[in-house]
Amino acid sequence: MEYKQALKQIAKGQFAPVYVCYGSESYLIQEFVQRLTEHLIEPEQRAFAVGRYDLAETPIDAVIEEAETLPFLAERKLVVASGAAFLTGAKESGKVEHNMDRLTAYLKAPAEFTVLVLTVSADKLDERKKIVKALKDADRLVPCGMLGEAELTQWLQQQADKAGFSFAPGAAEQLIQYAGTSLQTLVKEVEKCSLYIGSGGVITTDDLEQLVTKTVEQDIFQMVEHIVQMKMEDAFTMLAELLRRKEEPIKIVMLIARQFRIILQVKDMTQQGYSQQQIAGQIGVHPYAVKIAAGQAGRFDTGRLMSILQQLADLDYRMKSGKIDKVLGLELFLLRLAAA
Repeated sequence: MEYKQALKQIAKGQFAPVYVCYGSESYLIQEFVQRLTEHLIEPEQRAFAVGRYDLAETPIDAVIEEAETLPFLAERKLVVASGAAFLTGAKESGKVEHNMDRLTAYLKAPAEFTVLVLTVSADKLDERKKIVKALKDADRLVPCGMLGEAELTQWLQQQADKAGFSFAPGAAEQLIQYAGTSLQTLVKEVEKCSLYIGSGGVITTDDLEQLVTKTVEQDIFQMVEHIVQMKMEDAFTMLAELLRRKEEPIKIVMLIARQFRIILQVKDMTQQGYSQQQIAGQIGVHPYAVKIAAGQAGRFDTGRLMSILQQLADLDYRMKSGKIDKVLGLELFLLRLAAA
Protein backbone atom coordinates (compact mmCIF):
# COMPACT_ATOMS: atom_id res chain seq x y z
CA MET A 1 0.00 0.00 0.00
CA GLU A 2 1.49 3.33 -1.05
CA TYR A 3 2.05 5.85 1.73
CA LYS A 4 -0.10 8.58 0.17
CA GLN A 5 -2.86 6.10 -0.65
CA ALA A 6 -2.95 4.94 2.97
CA LEU A 7 -3.18 8.53 4.22
CA LYS A 8 -6.06 9.26 1.82
CA GLN A 9 -7.98 6.26 3.07
CA ILE A 10 -7.39 7.29 6.67
CA ALA A 11 -8.64 10.81 5.92
CA LYS A 12 -11.85 9.24 4.57
CA GLY A 13 -12.28 7.19 7.74
CA GLN A 14 -11.25 3.94 6.07
CA PHE A 15 -8.92 2.03 8.41
CA ALA A 16 -7.14 -1.27 7.88
CA PRO A 17 -6.99 -3.47 10.99
CA VAL A 18 -3.19 -3.81 10.70
CA TYR A 19 -0.45 -1.65 9.20
CA VAL A 20 3.30 -2.23 8.99
CA CYS A 21 5.24 1.00 8.47
CA TYR A 22 8.85 0.39 7.48
CA GLY A 23 11.64 2.52 6.04
CA SER A 24 14.49 4.84 6.91
CA GLU A 25 12.44 8.05 7.05
CA SER A 26 11.28 8.15 10.67
CA TYR A 27 9.40 11.41 10.13
CA LEU A 28 6.99 9.72 7.70
CA ILE A 29 6.38 6.90 10.16
CA GLN A 30 5.66 9.40 12.93
CA GLU A 31 3.37 11.38 10.64
CA PHE A 32 1.46 8.22 9.69
CA VAL A 33 0.85 7.30 13.34
CA GLN A 34 -0.15 10.89 14.10
CA ARG A 35 -2.69 10.97 11.27
CA LEU A 36 -4.14 7.66 12.43
CA THR A 37 -4.43 8.97 15.96
CA GLU A 38 -6.16 12.17 14.85
CA HIS A 39 -8.74 10.41 12.67
CA LEU A 40 -9.31 7.29 14.76
CA ILE A 41 -9.37 8.48 18.38
CA GLU A 42 -11.13 11.48 19.86
CA PRO A 43 -8.76 13.91 21.64
CA GLU A 44 -10.27 13.33 25.08
CA GLN A 45 -9.90 9.54 24.67
CA ARG A 46 -6.28 9.37 23.53
CA ALA A 47 -4.83 9.03 27.03
CA PHE A 48 -6.41 5.60 27.46
CA ALA A 49 -7.26 4.51 23.88
CA VAL A 50 -3.74 4.68 22.42
CA GLY A 51 -1.18 2.10 23.53
CA ARG A 52 2.51 2.22 22.63
CA TYR A 53 4.98 -0.64 22.95
CA ASP A 54 8.64 -1.31 22.18
CA LEU A 55 9.08 -4.76 20.65
CA ALA A 56 12.66 -4.84 21.89
CA GLU A 57 11.17 -5.03 25.38
CA THR A 58 7.69 -6.49 24.83
CA PRO A 59 6.83 -9.76 23.04
CA ILE A 60 4.37 -9.61 20.16
CA ASP A 61 2.07 -11.93 22.14
CA ALA A 62 1.52 -9.19 24.75
CA VAL A 63 0.90 -6.59 22.03
CA ILE A 64 -1.74 -8.78 20.38
CA GLU A 65 -3.33 -9.47 23.75
CA GLU A 66 -3.67 -5.72 24.18
CA ALA A 67 -5.13 -5.41 20.66
CA GLU A 68 -7.74 -8.06 21.49
CA THR A 69 -8.74 -6.42 24.77
CA LEU A 70 -11.87 -4.27 24.54
CA PRO A 71 -11.19 -0.51 24.62
CA PHE A 72 -11.91 1.35 27.86
CA LEU A 73 -14.44 4.19 27.58
CA ALA A 74 -13.93 4.38 23.81
CA GLU A 75 -15.33 2.73 20.70
CA ARG A 76 -11.95 2.00 19.14
CA LYS A 77 -8.31 1.80 20.16
CA LEU A 78 -4.93 2.26 18.50
CA VAL A 79 -2.02 -0.01 19.39
CA VAL A 80 1.44 1.02 18.11
CA ALA A 81 4.43 -1.32 18.47
CA SER A 82 7.84 -0.08 17.32
CA GLY A 83 11.01 -2.01 16.56
CA ALA A 84 9.51 -4.95 14.63
CA ALA A 85 12.96 -6.21 13.66
CA PHE A 86 11.60 -9.76 13.36
CA LEU A 87 10.14 -8.70 10.01
CA THR A 88 13.61 -7.97 8.61
CA GLY A 89 16.66 -10.08 7.90
CA ALA A 90 18.49 -8.64 10.91
CA LYS A 91 19.60 -11.00 13.63
CA GLU A 92 17.43 -10.78 16.71
CA SER A 93 19.14 -10.13 20.02
CA GLY A 94 17.26 -12.95 21.71
CA LYS A 95 16.25 -10.76 24.62
CA VAL A 96 12.56 -11.09 23.72
CA GLU A 97 10.94 -14.04 21.97
CA HIS A 98 8.19 -13.27 19.47
CA ASN A 99 5.56 -15.85 18.52
CA MET A 100 5.00 -15.39 14.78
CA ASP A 101 2.19 -17.94 14.77
CA ARG A 102 0.30 -15.68 17.17
CA LEU A 103 0.72 -12.72 14.82
CA THR A 104 -0.25 -14.82 11.78
CA ALA A 105 -3.41 -15.97 13.51
CA TYR A 106 -4.29 -12.38 14.45
CA LEU A 107 -3.93 -11.26 10.81
CA LYS A 108 -6.57 -13.80 9.85
CA ALA A 109 -9.02 -12.60 12.51
CA PRO A 110 -8.09 -9.12 13.77
CA ALA A 111 -10.13 -7.34 16.44
CA GLU A 112 -12.79 -5.10 14.87
CA PHE A 113 -12.29 -2.36 17.46
CA THR A 114 -8.47 -2.09 17.15
CA VAL A 115 -6.01 -0.71 14.62
CA LEU A 116 -2.60 -2.31 15.13
CA VAL A 117 0.50 -0.58 13.76
CA LEU A 118 3.92 -2.23 13.66
CA THR A 119 6.90 -0.04 12.76
CA VAL A 120 10.52 -0.79 11.93
CA SER A 121 13.39 1.41 10.74
CA ALA A 122 14.54 -0.75 7.84
CA ASP A 123 14.54 -0.10 4.10
CA LYS A 124 13.57 -3.70 3.34
CA LEU A 125 11.62 -6.50 4.98
CA ASP A 126 12.60 -10.13 4.62
CA GLU A 127 10.09 -11.43 2.09
CA ARG A 128 11.33 -14.98 2.63
CA LYS A 129 9.49 -14.99 5.95
CA LYS A 130 5.94 -16.31 5.96
CA ILE A 131 4.65 -13.47 8.12
CA VAL A 132 6.03 -10.86 5.71
CA LYS A 133 4.47 -12.68 2.75
CA ALA A 134 1.15 -12.77 4.60
CA LEU A 135 1.34 -9.03 5.36
CA LYS A 136 2.21 -8.30 1.73
CA ASP A 137 -0.62 -10.45 0.40
CA ALA A 138 -3.03 -8.64 2.73
CA ASP A 139 -1.71 -5.26 1.49
CA ARG A 140 -0.70 -4.17 4.98
CA LEU A 141 2.82 -2.92 4.20
CA VAL A 142 3.33 0.87 4.09
CA PRO A 143 6.84 1.88 2.90
CA CYS A 144 8.21 5.06 4.48
CA GLY A 145 11.48 5.48 2.62
CA MET A 146 13.40 8.55 1.52
CA LEU A 147 11.59 10.85 -0.86
CA GLY A 148 12.91 11.25 -4.37
CA GLU A 149 14.36 14.55 -5.55
CA ALA A 150 11.13 15.94 -7.04
CA GLU A 151 9.03 14.60 -4.13
CA LEU A 152 11.38 16.17 -1.59
CA THR A 153 11.20 19.61 -3.18
CA GLN A 154 7.42 19.36 -3.50
CA TRP A 155 7.12 18.25 0.13
CA LEU A 156 9.21 21.21 1.24
CA GLN A 157 7.00 23.62 -0.71
CA GLN A 158 3.92 22.07 0.92
CA GLN A 159 5.42 22.52 4.39
CA ALA A 160 6.08 26.18 3.59
CA ASP A 161 2.49 26.62 2.40
CA LYS A 162 1.21 25.18 5.67
CA ALA A 163 3.47 27.56 7.59
CA GLY A 164 2.17 30.53 5.60
CA PHE A 165 5.22 31.55 3.58
CA SER A 166 6.86 30.60 0.28
CA PHE A 167 10.30 29.97 -1.15
CA ALA A 168 11.84 32.17 -3.82
CA PRO A 169 12.99 30.31 -6.97
CA GLY A 170 15.87 28.02 -6.08
CA ALA A 171 15.53 28.57 -2.33
CA ALA A 172 13.90 25.21 -1.57
CA GLU A 173 16.69 23.40 -3.40
CA GLN A 174 19.24 25.55 -1.56
CA LEU A 175 17.70 24.62 1.78
CA ILE A 176 18.09 20.93 0.94
CA GLN A 177 21.74 21.49 0.07
CA TYR A 178 22.35 23.35 3.32
CA ALA A 179 20.32 21.25 5.77
CA GLY A 180 20.39 17.81 4.14
CA THR A 181 17.54 15.49 3.22
CA SER A 182 16.25 14.43 6.65
CA LEU A 183 12.58 15.46 6.86
CA GLN A 184 12.87 15.91 10.63
CA THR A 185 15.69 18.41 10.14
CA LEU A 186 13.93 20.17 7.27
CA VAL A 187 10.75 20.60 9.34
CA LYS A 188 12.75 22.43 12.01
CA GLU A 189 14.33 24.66 9.36
CA VAL A 190 10.88 25.43 7.90
CA GLU A 191 9.70 26.47 11.36
CA LYS A 192 12.73 28.72 11.69
CA CYS A 193 12.06 30.27 8.27
CA SER A 194 8.42 30.86 9.20
CA LEU A 195 9.33 32.68 12.40
CA TYR A 196 11.89 34.78 10.55
CA ILE A 197 9.89 35.83 7.48
CA GLY A 198 6.36 35.88 8.91
CA SER A 199 3.03 35.14 7.26
CA GLY A 200 2.99 35.81 3.52
CA GLY A 201 6.75 36.29 3.34
CA VAL A 202 9.16 34.90 0.78
CA ILE A 203 12.38 33.18 1.83
CA THR A 204 15.34 33.86 -0.46
CA THR A 205 18.69 32.12 -0.80
CA ASP A 206 20.31 35.09 1.01
CA ASP A 207 17.93 34.55 3.94
CA LEU A 208 18.93 30.89 4.10
CA GLU A 209 22.59 31.85 4.21
CA GLN A 210 21.87 33.61 7.50
CA LEU A 211 19.28 31.22 8.93
CA VAL A 212 20.32 27.64 8.27
CA THR A 213 22.67 25.88 10.64
CA LYS A 214 24.74 23.70 8.36
CA THR A 215 26.42 20.48 9.47
CA VAL A 216 30.08 19.94 8.70
CA GLU A 217 28.98 17.30 6.16
CA GLN A 218 26.84 19.85 4.33
CA ASP A 219 29.67 22.40 4.44
CA ILE A 220 32.01 19.86 2.85
CA PHE A 221 29.31 19.10 0.26
CA GLN A 222 29.21 22.83 -0.57
CA MET A 223 33.00 23.11 -0.56
CA VAL A 224 33.31 20.30 -3.10
CA GLU A 225 30.71 22.06 -5.24
CA HIS A 226 32.88 25.20 -5.13
CA ILE A 227 35.90 23.08 -6.11
CA VAL A 228 34.00 21.53 -9.01
CA GLN A 229 32.92 24.96 -10.21
CA MET A 230 36.55 26.15 -9.75
CA LYS A 231 35.38 28.84 -7.31
CA MET A 232 38.53 28.37 -5.27
CA GLU A 233 38.20 31.62 -3.36
CA ASP A 234 34.83 30.40 -2.02
CA ALA A 235 36.36 26.99 -1.25
CA PHE A 236 39.17 28.60 0.76
CA THR A 237 36.65 30.81 2.58
CA MET A 238 34.63 27.75 3.56
CA LEU A 239 37.76 25.93 4.68
CA ALA A 240 38.73 28.89 6.86
CA GLU A 241 35.25 28.87 8.42
CA LEU A 242 35.46 25.15 9.19
CA LEU A 243 38.86 25.62 10.83
CA ARG A 244 37.56 28.60 12.79
CA ARG A 245 34.87 26.30 14.17
CA LYS A 246 37.64 23.94 15.32
CA GLU A 247 36.75 21.17 12.88
CA GLU A 248 39.51 18.56 12.76
CA PRO A 249 41.48 18.79 9.45
CA ILE A 250 41.73 14.98 9.21
CA LYS A 251 37.92 14.78 9.42
CA ILE A 252 37.65 17.42 6.68
CA VAL A 253 39.95 15.36 4.45
CA MET A 254 37.91 12.24 5.15
CA LEU A 255 34.64 13.98 4.22
CA ILE A 256 36.11 15.52 1.05
CA ALA A 257 37.33 12.06 0.05
CA ARG A 258 33.89 10.62 0.75
CA GLN A 259 32.25 13.16 -1.56
CA PHE A 260 34.73 12.56 -4.38
CA ARG A 261 34.26 8.81 -3.92
CA ILE A 262 30.51 9.28 -4.38
CA ILE A 263 31.16 11.32 -7.52
CA LEU A 264 33.34 8.51 -8.88
CA GLN A 265 30.77 5.84 -8.04
CA VAL A 266 27.97 7.84 -9.64
CA LYS A 267 30.04 8.42 -12.78
CA ASP A 268 30.94 4.73 -13.06
CA MET A 269 27.40 3.46 -12.47
CA THR A 270 25.87 6.05 -14.80
CA GLN A 271 28.17 4.80 -17.56
CA GLN A 272 26.93 1.27 -16.81
CA GLY A 273 23.36 2.41 -17.44
CA TYR A 274 22.02 2.64 -13.88
CA SER A 275 19.33 5.24 -13.15
CA GLN A 276 19.90 7.82 -10.42
CA GLN A 277 17.30 6.08 -8.23
CA GLN A 278 19.09 2.74 -8.65
CA ILE A 279 22.45 4.35 -7.89
CA ALA A 280 21.04 5.90 -4.72
CA GLY A 281 19.90 2.49 -3.53
CA GLN A 282 23.20 0.82 -4.41
CA ILE A 283 25.54 3.29 -2.69
CA GLY A 284 23.19 4.26 0.15
CA VAL A 285 22.76 8.00 -0.41
CA HIS A 286 19.72 10.16 -1.11
CA PRO A 287 18.62 10.50 -4.78
CA TYR A 288 19.08 14.28 -4.47
CA ALA A 289 22.76 13.75 -3.57
CA VAL A 290 23.12 11.44 -6.58
CA LYS A 291 21.70 14.13 -8.87
CA ILE A 292 24.23 16.70 -7.58
CA ALA A 293 27.08 14.18 -7.84
CA ALA A 294 26.05 13.33 -11.42
CA GLY A 295 26.36 16.98 -12.38
CA GLN A 296 29.75 17.19 -10.67
CA ALA A 297 30.94 13.96 -12.32
CA GLY A 298 30.57 15.53 -15.75
CA ARG A 299 33.44 17.90 -14.99
CA PHE A 300 35.98 15.14 -14.30
CA ASP A 301 37.18 12.12 -16.18
CA THR A 302 37.59 8.86 -14.25
CA GLY A 303 41.38 9.13 -14.15
CA ARG A 304 41.23 12.61 -12.64
CA LEU A 305 38.82 11.49 -9.92
CA MET A 306 41.03 8.53 -9.03
CA SER A 307 44.05 10.84 -8.89
CA ILE A 308 42.22 13.21 -6.51
CA LEU A 309 41.27 10.30 -4.24
CA GLN A 310 44.89 9.11 -4.24
CA GLN A 311 46.04 12.62 -3.30
CA LEU A 312 43.58 12.67 -0.42
CA ALA A 313 44.74 9.23 0.77
CA ASP A 314 48.36 10.41 0.69
CA LEU A 315 47.43 13.61 2.53
CA ASP A 316 45.57 11.63 5.18
CA TYR A 317 48.65 9.45 5.75
CA ARG A 318 51.04 12.42 5.92
CA MET A 319 48.75 14.25 8.38
CA LYS A 320 48.40 11.24 10.68
CA SER A 321 52.12 10.47 10.58
CA GLY A 322 53.06 14.09 11.34
CA LYS A 323 54.91 14.58 8.05
CA ILE A 324 52.96 17.74 7.21
CA ASP A 325 51.11 20.42 9.10
CA LYS A 326 47.41 19.56 8.87
CA VAL A 327 46.15 23.01 7.86
CA LEU A 328 49.00 23.56 5.42
CA GLY A 329 48.31 20.16 3.87
CA LEU A 330 44.67 21.04 3.24
CA GLU A 331 45.55 24.40 1.73
CA LEU A 332 48.17 22.85 -0.56
CA PHE A 333 45.65 20.24 -1.68
CA LEU A 334 43.19 22.96 -2.72
CA LEU A 335 45.93 24.91 -4.49
CA ARG A 336 46.93 21.83 -6.50
CA LEU A 337 43.30 21.35 -7.55
CA ALA A 338 43.10 24.97 -8.65
CA ALA A 339 46.29 24.65 -10.68
CA ALA A 340 45.29 21.39 -12.40
